[in-house]
Amino acid sequence: MGNCRSQITPTALGTLDLGPGVQIETPVILAPMSGVTDLPFRRTAKQLGAGMVVSEMIASWAMIRENRKTLDMAEIDGCGGVSAVQLAGCDPAAMAEAARLAVGKGAHLIDINFGCPVKKVAVGQAAGSALMRDEIAAAAILQATVRAVPVPVSLKMRMGWDHASLNAPRLARIAQDSGIRMVTVHGRTRQQFYTGAADWAFVRQVKQAVAIPVIVNGDILTEGDAANALSQSGADGVMIGRGCCGRPWFLACAAHFLRTGTRLPEPSLAEQKSILLRHYHLMLSQFGIGPGVRLARKHLSWYSRGLPGSAEFRAAVNRLPDADSVRRLIDGFYDPLIDRGVARAAATNDDRMDAEAA
Repeated sequence: MGNCRSQITPTALGTLDLGPGVQIETPVILAPMSGVTDLPFRRTAKQLGAGMVVSEMIASWAMIRENRKTLDMAEIDGCGGVSAVQLAGCDPAAMAEAARLAVGKGAHLIDINFGCPVKKVAVGQAAGSALMRDEIAAAAILQATVRAVPVPVSLKMRMGWDHASLNAPRLARIAQDSGIRMVTVHGRTRQQFYTGAADWAFVRQVKQAVAIPVIVNGDILTEGDAANALSQSGADGVMIGRGCCGRPWFLACAAHFLRTGTRLPEPSLAEQKSILLRHYHLMLSQFGIGPGVRLARKHLSWYSRGLPGSAEFRAAVNRLPDADSVRRLIDGFYDPLIDRGVARAAATNDDRMDAEAA
């Protein structure tokens, strides 16, 4: 199958050298998403060409307590390239200790979360996006974490707490002065949560404020979105979240499009089924049969989106309790579509899911 020619000019997508010894060769990055970017998902995305993957957000206090579930969340995929662990918290000493533990687990990079808008985190714990309102506390956390580990530290944040306090450019300078090596900006405020549209153009103000790499994030669901986000922001790369749900190959597609201006064809439906099954069995292996079946339901629903009969498939998946029944259902759903030569509808700008995770 040949590529479809696009009118968008190829973008210079260079290697980001974050030192010491950490290079992101393809700065098209899988965003951290709670309940989504677990180890099986990160492994699948990395095997399909993701330039870098980031763990789900991990609370620093939970990391320090060495809770088994939390330590599992910080496990590194082992598929080459760069793997980051994202930490959240409001205490500099706790963040520093959690970062040391994550590096001990093999993390190549520590990412600090100043973007989570969820009330439990931003209000109840004074962490996540709440730290954008306290630049002194933010600086203390950044500095302590950078001093604690031998690997690069990055920061993910929003534009600000609200539109009356769009302080991301100033906080990016504070981060750079604290030793942070890369900044990602989600183009919304905390008060927007996931409503409205991401403001990619605002990210250009952050890019102009610092010399370190800046990554743009939010509402990147198509190759065209990725190109427009880069063009409007002037950023050095893109971070993609929900656009990869059910399409873990999309990161590689976006990178190809940015570099060549041509779209790769979607994997054939037979290839998509093979990816789905590999992902499914990784989940069963990682979490155990019962929990793996339950956790896989949302992923199987995402994979099937846009296919004939997908609503019925999703309803059936959510009722099945055992792994073998789910496998038979997958075969029964996909194989007739493959035999008929059915293709899944490609994502469009109008086919929007929930906004990017923080």
